[in-house]
Formats: sequence, structure tokens, C-alpha cells
Amino acid sequence: MEAKAIAKYVRISPIKLKPVADLVRGKDLEEALTILKFTPGKGSELVEKVVKSAAANAENNHNMSPDNLFVKEVYANKGPTMKRWRAGSQGRAFRILKRSSHIGVTLAEKE
Repeated sequence: MEAKAIAKYVRISPIKLKPVADLVRGKDLEEALTILKFTPGKGSELVEKVVKSAAANAENNHNMSPDNLFVKEVYANKGPTMKRWRAGSQGRAFRILKRSSHIGVTLAEKE
């Protein structure tokens, strides 16, 4: 049995999220939440929120015990990019890319 949670269109680059996702992949739920709590940066807060949501889904929707859960899968995929323009010298325009991400977490019970 598995429980999932997905946060879509999160306004942070996936490049900043992927190292945080690698920290908790394969860890127990409590250990993963502790790691995310003490990891600096906005990315860890966002991943922590999705992990907590997946844990709540597991407990309430699938009747799984939170003590037996581990992080089976974590991903931070690329979402749509907003393109903005900034004034440059001599009448030029420079493009600003505002990237977004989709964060997904899958929790499973230990055998």
C-alpha cells in the first residue's frame, strides 16, 4: 500500500529542490521530517510540507500506521516557466525565466 501527495506549480526552481529531495529518499518518516526541519532554505520547507501531507493521506485515507512509513519516492520535476522581460542597455530587452516545480512524495509501509 502506498500514499502519495503532490504539490504542483511551486514557485522555486527544481535545481534548488533536487538536492533536498535526495536527502530524504529512502529514509523513515520521522528521520526524513527531522532532516527537513533542520535543513536550511525554502526548498526544505516545501518538501517537508508535501511529506507531511503524504503522511496525513496515509494515516487518514489508507489506515496506515505512521510508525511503519518510509519515503519510497521523492521527485522535483520541472513545471512551466514564466517568461518576463527586463529593460537592458541601449533599448534592448533581457529575458527573465521564473521557473516552477512539481514536488511529489510517495510513502510506503515497511515489510
